Amino acid sequence: MTPRTAQVTRHTLETQISVRLNLEGTGQFSSNSGIGFLDHMLEQIARHGLIDMHFEVVGDRHVDDHHTVEDLGITLGQAFAQAIGDKKGMTRYGHAYVPLDEALSRVVLDCSGRPGLFMDVNFTRASIGSFDTQLFWEFFQGFVNHAQVTLHIDNLKGFNAHHQAETIFKAFGRALRMALSPDPRMHNQIPSTKGSL
Repeated sequence: MTPRTAQVTRHTLETQISVRLNLEGTGQFSSNSGIGFLDHMLEQIARHGLIDMHFEVVGDRHVDDHHTVEDLGITLGQAFAQAIGDKKGMTRYGHAYVPLDEALSRVVLDCSGRPGLFMDVNFTRASIGSFDTQLFWEFFQGFVNHAQVTLHIDNLKGFNAHHQAETIFKAFGRALRMALSPDPRMHNQIPSTKGSL
């Protein structure tokens, strides 16, 4: 497979975000979003997905974190769509179960070309530190709409909200890693009976 990299910059009146992405990476990560818990979660995607991800972020956080979180999801989704290319030779589907102490989450995804988010997560707290847990949905909605993937996220158990979130993002990284992996039996073929994704 050819190297799958992307660089995307998104500037609006609310945020200015640049993302550099290497799907054949080693899990290198950097971000200056100013939202500590979100950066911690993004690093889980990089490390567990073996994806190099670098973010430069300026957002209107004097309003709140909503625009920054949503636009990070959008920009990451745009970079992902660019880097993934025509999808020839890749596995396409990915799934992972990840535990962290009492918490357990399952993530299943399909690089289908059809955006869809199905998220069944009941966080036990409305915030983790100062981070509003409702914003996780905004992040993933932005991602799927622009990456053009179908994504199912289920938190199966857990009472510590930090653990719930961390299992979700680790499982998401692991599921991406599986879906993006080359399938040696699908060499130079698009994994669909339609012939396109």
